[in-house]
Amino acid sequence: MEFDPATLIFSEATGPIRASSILPAVRENIELHTADGLTLVGELALPADGVVKATLITLHPLPTHGGFMDSHVYKKASYRLPALAGIAVLRFNTRGTTSPRGTSEGAFEEGIGERLDVEAAVQFAVERGLPNRWLVGWSFGTELVLKYGAVSPVVESVEGAILLSPPLHRAQDVDLMSWATVAKPLTVLVPEFDDYLRPEEAAERFALVPQATMVPVDGAKHLWVGEKFAARALNEIASTVLGAEVTLPAEWHGPVASVPAI
Repeated sequence: MEFDPATLIFSEATGPIRASSILPAVRENIELHTADGLTLVGELALPADGVVKATLITLHPLPTHGGFMDSHVYKKASYRLPALAGIAVLRFNTRGTTSPRGTSEGAFEEGIGERLDVEAAVQFAVERGLPNRWLVGWSFGTELVLKYGAVSPVVESVEGAILLSPPLHRAQDVDLMSWATVAKPLTVLVPEFDDYLRPEEAAERFALVPQATMVPVDGAKHLWVGEKFAARALNEIASTVLGAEVTLPAEWHGPVASVPAI
């Protein structure tokens, strides 16, 4: 069964924001259409008051290893950031990827065909008039950001990018140099205990991008497991796109829903 955000039931609550807490937003299931004819499924969550301060275009971890639009940091971003920070969150499944939202057409293409997925997501955000657009990549998603975010037609339509746990496997020095050339902001969150690229090596690799802001995160691992680390990632993301240091509230007083059993 495909999850429909319209089925969420909200009730008044007071207390800590939990992993399953869904705060108010205008949520809709969306479809993206790629230049090679595929339909990708996703969700757009907008601030309930209609005031969008920034827009996140999220690119998920590797689908062949369990990554999808519901990977937990992105799901929590969608649940929280529209209400807590006025940030719109666009999540979608890249080609061939499945989540409770549904399955995107096509098949995994090792980050090559996915270039068109990135372009389709950015085009959607532009056509919807969503302001202050930022790419956010996590793991495999960072490879897509680095390879395709600093070149046309994407680069003209985004303010910058945020990377969570970049492995720098598919992305090469030439891709980093593209970011250096366009000089758009690049914030790089690197877990202390990452499985692939740790802070010291990341600092060396990203030295090719003078404007990159390195953020080593003590105690974190590649998957950002645990509320402490998910909250840290969301704080860094919000601070970057809003242009000022942000500490998101840990408690909420108002309507809250939880994901229904599917």
